[in-house]
Amino acid sequence: QVQLVESGGGLVQAGGSLRLSCAASGRTFGNRNVGWFRQAPGKGREFVATTTWNSPNTYYADSVKGRFTISRDNAKSLVDLQMNSLRPEDTAVYYCAAQRLPIGIGTRPNDYAYWGQGTQVTVSS
Repeated sequence: QVQLVESGGGLVQAGGSLRLSCAASGRTFGNRNVGWFRQAPGKGREFVATTTWNSPNTYYADSVKGRFTISRDNAKSLVDLQMNSLRPEDTAVYYCAAQRLPIGIGTRPNDYAYWGQGTQVTVSS
């Protein structure tokens, strides 16, 4: 079992930056691919970014490409999401997720087996 804990959320003005972190406990990330999703009130869970476990490949949703950067430190079992040029529409609860097995780039919630509790990001206009 992999437990994931997100941190780093908060309130920021439009144009500002935040850095989210996802830490694994229980077991390390190992060879699992890890992604970030978000969910705004009244909306479904939306893919944000993902990173593979080896020579990390990254993939982003079009809405965040060029503004967000996902990175991972396998030795520390940490995956970060650097968010720059934040917009009010980025407001959501952000979730970290890990695959049970490395099945490749996953952009659907069902591609991931383990989830954190989420961290709130609020961007004011």
